Parts: sequence; structure tokens; C-alpha cells
Amino acid sequence: MRHAQLIRSFQQITADNLDPARPVVTLFSGGLDSSYLLYRLAEAGFREVHAVSIDLGEDETSEEKRLIAERLGARLHILDGRQAFAEEFLRPAIAAQAVYLDTHPVSSSLSRPLIARLALGLARELDACAVLHTANRSQNTLRRLNGGLSLLGFKGWYGSPYDLDPVDREQKIRELKEVGLEQLGERVVSGDSNLWCREFESGVLDDPENHEIPEDMYRWSAVRNDSPQDVVEIGLTGGTPTSLDGADMPLQELIAALNVRAGRYGIGRYTGLEHLDNGEKVLEIREMPAATLLLRSYRQVESATLGAETMREKMHLEQLWVREALEGRWFGELRHAVQSFMDTCAMRVDGSVRWSLRVGAAETRAIHADRPAYLRDREAWEKESIRIEGSAYGQL
Repeated sequence: MRHAQLIRSFQQITADNLDPARPVVTLFSGGLDSSYLLYRLAEAGFREVHAVSIDLGEDETSEEKRLIAERLGARLHILDGRQAFAEEFLRPAIAAQAVYLDTHPVSSSLSRPLIARLALGLARELDACAVLHTANRSQNTLRRLNGGLSLLGFKGWYGSPYDLDPVDREQKIRELKEVGLEQLGERVVSGDSNLWCREFESGVLDDPENHEIPEDMYRWSAVRNDSPQDVVEIGLTGGTPTSLDGADMPLQELIAALNVRAGRYGIGRYTGLEHLDNGEKVLEIREMPAATLLLRSYRQVESATLGAETMREKMHLEQLWVREALEGRWFGELRHAVQSFMDTCAMRVDGSVRWSLRVGAAETRAIHADRPAYLRDREAWEKESIRIEGSAYGQL
């Protein structure tokens, strides 16, 4: 059986390694790095290049990507992964309270395994000899995509040529400008967006000790000071957010609606350091309004239904779940095993939380559980508790 081989540099992208008569699949964001990879593949003589873009609710327009791919001789495939992302990745992340070291909800850790799975499906359909991406060693995406493709059993070449062979930004801009793509040099940061998160890093945001964030980078959480206070109620069934203000709604639509409702109050901004493979830290900026309210709503209803010891054990296992996702082992046995525990706990999480929203804050106004462990009248409970205890000992 032929085993997969890892691409780590541009020097490996040759006819000696990859059969130029067979298709090559590349992950394509429409940004500078992924466009430059298409350029290098064309220069190396590969003429059946398939650029795959997975739509997870991102910012970039499909038409812009199509124009870039066509200019570089590649065929663009846009695959809709929004529903699968919400149901198969965000739902379990909400139940697992997937927050990185108490700083920010995880995001790319959730999208990368789905991107790997869908790209691999296309590669197998096309009988492609390679699946390439553009993550570099200062991006955690490198091990997450490689880990996903490996655990899914891809037998061809895969990986990123930027791993061992980084290319200066100026060189990429210059060479792409020569083929009519000068607009790719205008971006000052690296961005990633999906239904759950808008994230920016690198460029002017490289230095944790000096990273003033231009306000116009924020879109979902751009504060609208003229917005009146709002009240929103989130309902959960079996641990899954299922309703907004009493109206049933698919999770994908519910998240999109909350990004607007909560975002207008500046809710859901995060700044945090995340570790690389060898422990170094890099700065990442996020805006995640819906994630903020959904994770907090889940925890409120969960705490209203589960016992204290179960909660303590779950909170320990939550970081184990997060670690496996972070390290590119979403499809591994340990993440699946921990998920079984999370799903068992989620079965009891039925209820709702009503939030009052104002600029910079979200405060609870009502917490309701279908099978509550909380008290609604402490004095009545104390009297009844004393009566029961007294009856047990034959006293009034």
C-alpha cells in the first residue's frame, strides 16, 4: 500500500514527485499565499490545478476568488460547508465549552478538520496526486490540516510548501503583480473568517507589545451607539441552541442572527496569545458575538441542571477536548471518547436564558431549566427541608 508523503517546500513540487498528468488540489482562500501557490504550480507546469474554497460563512466573495483562480489557470471549486460546520463542529464545541485557556473560544481548530475532509473528498473524486495548502510554521493551521489529512487516511502527497520554504511578501506581491494581480498586495493583515469567528493576525498585528487594532477591522462588533437596549432569549434542547426569542431556528441561522444582534453592542471581542507547535506564542485578534452568548447560555443552563461533581469533571475534560482539537487530532480516538462524555451531559441541558444587551455588556434576566436543580423560593425550601428532616426523626 502506498503511503502518504509530506510536502514541506516548493522544491518538492516537481514532476519527479508529483505526476503533472494528474490533478492537484489546493486549498484556496483568495489571499496572497494561496494565490502565489497557484502561480508557482502553473510555473512548474501543472495544468490541472483545482483550487478548492470551503464556504463556512466567510467574508470573501466568490467572484473575486474565481477571477484570481482563472487568471492563474486553475479551476475553482466552491463547496458549501456551512450546515456541516454548524451541526458537526460548532454544536459539539458549544457543549464542550471550547475556550482556549480561558482567553477566547476556539475557531480555526473547528474549521480545519472540515476543510481537510471536504478537500480530501474532492481529491479522491478527481484522483488527485496531492492536496496542498499554504499554512506556514507560525500558523497552527499547519498541524491541524496536516493532522486532519493524515488521520483521514490520505495516501497521496499533502502539506504546505511554505513550511520549510517561506517566500518574502515583497516577492509574492511582485511576481503576482506581473500577471495582473496587483490588488493582492493591499492587505495589511492575515484574516480568517467563518460563521463562528472573524480573526486577524500578522502584519501590523505581529507584536503583542504594540498592537493597536484599527477599528475598521471589526465588522460584526462595530458598536452602534444609537442602538436601544435589546432583550434576547436563547433556547436550548438537548444541549443544542434551537430557538431565538421563542422561534425555532436552525443553528446556522441562529448564529448568524446573534452575530448581528449582539455584535451591534460591541460584544464578543477577544485578544489572546496562542501557542505554536514548540510552545512559542503568537497574537490573534477575534470578534465572536454569537459565540460569546451561546457559550455563556449553555453554561448557565448546564449549571442549572447538572450536579456539581459532574460539572467539575466536565470542566476538566473540556480542556482535554480543546487540546485535541487544537493539536489537529479532531478525528482521533481521544477527542471522540471525550465527546461521548460531553454528549451524555448535554442530554440534560434543556432550557433558556434571557439576556439584556447594552453597549459593552450582556446581563442575564432569566435562567430557565426544564429539569432544574435550582431553588426559586429559599424560605419555602428551608421550611420544607426542616419538616422532612423532622418527620424522619419522628418530630414535628
